[in-house]
Amino acid sequence: MVGMNRWLLGARPRTLPAAVVPVALGAAAAVGEAGSVWWRVAPALVVSLSLQVGVNYANDYSDGVRGTDAVRVGPVRLVGSGLASPSSVKKAALAAFGVAAIAGLALAAVTSWWLLLVGAAALLAGWGYTGGPKPYGYLGLGEVFVFTFFGLVATAGTTFVVCEGIDAVAWLAGGSAGSLACALLVVNNLRDIPTDREVGKRTLAVRLGDARTRWLYSGLLCAAWVLLVVIAAVDRPLALLGLAGVVVAIPALRAVRGGAKGAGLIPVLGATGKVQLVTGLLAAAGIALSG
Repeated sequence: MVGMNRWLLGARPRTLPAAVVPVALGAAAAVGEAGSVWWRVAPALVVSLSLQVGVNYANDYSDGVRGTDAVRVGPVRLVGSGLASPSSVKKAALAAFGVAAIAGLALAAVTSWWLLLVGAAALLAGWGYTGGPKPYGYLGLGEVFVFTFFGLVATAGTTFVVCEGIDAVAWLAGGSAGSLACALLVVNNLRDIPTDREVGKRTLAVRLGDARTRWLYSGLLCAAWVLLVVIAAVDRPLALLGLAGVVVAIPALRAVRGGAKGAGLIPVLGATGKVQLVTGLLAAAGIALSG
């Protein structure tokens, strides 16, 4: 495992649907709005993807130097496994955050400068998840960050940069995207409950315990689909296309509800990413076609 391959693995590709889906939904919500400028979707996607990759590298670095990743069941970590030095992973995180900042600056320049405040908050929150003296991810608040920035902010923010306005559909779609992104985090943390508890990492999964975390995972997926039904009832009936994700989710739900643990939950992470993509992209297509 050398060269670019290790950096690709460190970027955690299975988590990237959490960056793609809200942008797709936000762009779809802008369809039909007067004055929409569609080239802005591209830099919005760059911001979202770069922020996700930056957070992944930052978590790798911070958990690695703390020793949290010394014993892992899940996918490889660069620092914890010794595949890359802490300084190089930190530089990779800062580089990804830098790309997000540049793309965000370009969007702010053509829309509104207050976006810089939102972007700064996202960058600080991304680093503070597991970095800094009091990482909030260790306090069980990771889902708050994910729901806010990879749900509401990314979705409604995309709608805003495209048409410089935000309606109810964008906020509801943001809630759906945020629920899907949180489900990805929850199943990751469900897998890591034993090792996280051992090193004092008090994620929400550790605080809730195994059984309630499994219910939370199921509830988050259901919440994402219920919000699509609300969107369909409010304004965009074809948002119901996203309910195809229910079928895709069956294997993941069976594994989680069936008590899969440790390595048995690794495939569920990839399966949850597929649920995100199918639900989010089909819902986005339906919202756009109904616009």
